[in-house]
Order: sequence, then C-alpha cells, then structure tokens
Amino acid sequence: MHIPDGFIDIPTSVAFAGLAATGVAISLKGARSSLDEKTAPLAGLTATFIFAVQMLNFPVAAGTSGHLLGGALAAVLVGPWAASLALTVVLLMQALLFADGGLTALGLNIFNMSLVGVWVGYLIFILVKKFLPKNKSSISIAAFLAGLISVPCAAAGFVLQYAIGGTATFSISQVLTAMLGTHFLIGIGEGVITALAVGAVMASRSDLVYGYKGTTHLLETRVNK
Repeated sequence: MHIPDGFIDIPTSVAFAGLAATGVAISLKGARSSLDEKTAPLAGLTATFIFAVQMLNFPVAAGTSGHLLGGALAAVLVGPWAASLALTVVLLMQALLFADGGLTALGLNIFNMSLVGVWVGYLIFILVKKFLPKNKSSISIAAFLAGLISVPCAAAGFVLQYAIGGTATFSISQVLTAMLGTHFLIGIGEGVITALAVGAVMASRSDLVYGYKGTTHLLETRVNK
C-alpha cells in the first residue's frame, strides 16, 4: 500500500499532498473536541500499535503479502479525527526512518491511508452499527466489516492517483484488478485483527472506546476554531 517515490508524477503528488495537508489540518481541529485526558493516552497507544504491526507482513496469495493499515481500528477506538492524526504520524515516521513509502509520495500515502482508510472505515462502522443490536458484540462485528471494506477503498485511492499521474506502463484495468483483488484479501485479515483488538479493549475499558460511547453523529461534530 505504501507508494514509493517516482511511481506517481510530481504534479499529481503535489496536488494530493495539498489535499492531505488540508485533511490533516481539519482533523487536528476536530481532535480537540473528541479527545480528553482519558482518551488521549489511548490515541498514543493506538498509533504505537499500528506502527508496530505495519512492520509485520503476512502472506496473501501468489507471493504477495500485506500488513495491517489500522485506519478503521483507530477510528473505532479514538474517533476519526484523532485516527487520521495517528495514521499520519505513523506514515511520517515510516517514511523518514525506514524509507517505507517515498517522501515525495507522502501526501499520496496520507490521503489513501490516513484519510480514505480512516473515514471510509468509520462511516462503514457507523452504518453497520445502526442495524445491529445495541451491545458490545455488535461493536466487534461492525469493526470487522469496517476493517474489511476500508482496505480495498484505500487501495482504490491509489488506483485513482495512478489513473491521473501514474508513470508505469501498466494499464489502469490491470492496476485496478490487482490492487482491489489483493487488498480485498488483505482486508479480511484487517477485519479480523480490527475486531479482535477492539474486542480486547471493550472487554477491559469499554468506556474509552469512541465507537461505543454513542458518538454516531458524525456530521454533528463541531470543529473548534
């Protein structure tokens, strides 16, 4: 999922860097209203967990491998605003310290994983939760589906970027088929890990889980200025 330098042309990279910067700035303001002295440490722990597990790859198919993206997981645990910030910090650290994702492609990666992955995952979580019983088990089920769907959606963001400014010779249909097919399989693992992680936190401190505290009015969340 991490895009290297040179795979997308500079104009497209700059444009998506601007979109990513705007999204992160809005998330920074939104996080002020969703975090408090109890939930802020959980956001830090979530970022640390995602950073660690993104370094671990698991086999998918035909010699390919995948790793946890963590967007849906972070959104359910600490809310989408803080989740976008947590993923952004993770991607910055990976690019600067481990060359995992190019520096010129940082905006592309942040857009796909910190914004698309987080917000699609959170919206799927909210939608699924509305149709399930109001209990703790439903949170894990909704988290599983959020993790599952968020991964191919984040991959679709890359396909869009490639269609606009890809520098390789692969056709868009080839890239679309390869990315969505592989990342759907990765999404299954993502969903399982997300459900297990959310379930573990729910078992001990459900009061800290953003997605369990009734915060389902996404559009009603006001951003402090």
